[in-house]
Amino acid sequence: MKTLTKSILMLCCISFLFSSCKTKPVASDVKANYPEWAKNAVIYEVNVRQYTPEGTFKAFEESLPRLKELGVDILWFMPIHPIGIVDRKIPDGFKTSLGSYYSVKDYKGINPEFGTEADFKALVTKAHEMGFKVLIDWVANHSSRDNAWITEHPDWYVQDSTGKILAPFDWTDVAKLNYTNKDMRAAMVDAMKYWVSNCDIDGFRCDVAGEVPVDFWNDARVELEKVKPMFMLAENEDHADLCTKAFDANYGWGMHSLMHQVAQGKDSVSKIARQVIKMDSILPKNAMQMNFITNHDENSWNGTAQEKFGAGENAFAVLTYTMPGMPLIYSGQEAGLNKRLKFFTKDTIDWKVADFAPFYKTLNGLKHSNEALWNPPYGGTFEKIKNNESAKVLSFIRVKGNAKVLVIANLSAMPVTFFLKGDIVTGTYKDIFTGKEITLAKKDNMSLDAWGYKVLEIKQ
Repeated sequence: MKTLTKSILMLCCISFLFSSCKTKPVASDVKANYPEWAKNAVIYEVNVRQYTPEGTFKAFEESLPRLKELGVDILWFMPIHPIGIVDRKIPDGFKTSLGSYYSVKDYKGINPEFGTEADFKALVTKAHEMGFKVLIDWVANHSSRDNAWITEHPDWYVQDSTGKILAPFDWTDVAKLNYTNKDMRAAMVDAMKYWVSNCDIDGFRCDVAGEVPVDFWNDARVELEKVKPMFMLAENEDHADLCTKAFDANYGWGMHSLMHQVAQGKDSVSKIARQVIKMDSILPKNAMQMNFITNHDENSWNGTAQEKFGAGENAFAVLTYTMPGMPLIYSGQEAGLNKRLKFFTKDTIDWKVADFAPFYKTLNGLKHSNEALWNPPYGGTFEKIKNNESAKVLSFIRVKGNAKVLVIANLSAMPVTFFLKGDIVTGTYKDIFTGKEITLAKKDNMSLDAWGYKVLEIKQ
């Protein structure tokens, strides 16, 4: 029995080693839960408060033509609801606070700081006319401490043995909702449907989704789909079962953290490909991860993209577009946002720092046009390409039929000369950033500057 067990284990190890070379091919019978318009989409996170000096829906609407030109598809608005006043968090050095977007006072209301419901409806209508889809941020785990639900339905909240309503974590400005209460669940779904029916939104980004029971999200998705097809994004990576039925995408937190460690010289370049393979094995085949170098949480609390990735910022941004998944652009990222935006107070984005718009426009165009980079399950397989400088250089190829994209990135602060291994790299390509034609043969020498990258599209 020991010999047989050992043989089985060896076969399993060999099988794993082979499977770790590339993601499994997409099964022809796998269907996406999400609408077809999301299959090659790029998502853009809108921080209305900080976007313009006015911080309103109407002021943001003026940016729609620029974002259309950039190639953005989905607009995700951070919470648009009125913010609680009771127990608002006040940042150090300030006497007042505008409060956390994620402290919701009224699930069917609009934050007057941003405008009116009519203003938001007009913005959604205009966005739809221009071809955008619209998501709103949804905070189902907790409400503000002056939400009417607290006084009207205290049993809708989690309480201790004395009847005190509890806060999740150290978020003292909010109260945790009780998902054992069926009436609260029904009210939450009703509020979500309100925005779909009244404002014609196209989906939700759901805050701390893993803190809310999976069966609630599953039921909510069914109810929302009765109104129109939805796209659902979960702020979670730990619970893959969220993406079995309720959600179409989750957060690539693990990849973001790993890329940060690589940029800081604290982890191995080779682990990036392993992380892709790992998530491919965990996530359902009809779901995807959202890839990012920054978002509102990262920017405000953990550091700007420049702080985290330094001179490698664009190299890692390239990876967020070319690895499997949907890429995110955060407000100001396309302008080289280089400060941590204050979270509880007004802190307008400086749009004159840098112009990365041509860079992102090029990547967005490739994401739209090349099937190899489309989102699961529509996109191509991911295969790591070996090279002789693997401590510095990450190289991989995405393939879907005749569509191919070869990605090579020097994830180090030193120039490097290297060659790629394997017949799969041979062919004639177009460099998407320079437009130049490149013909590659096996073991041709290549050079990249520090933090340099090439994205090569097969020339048919």
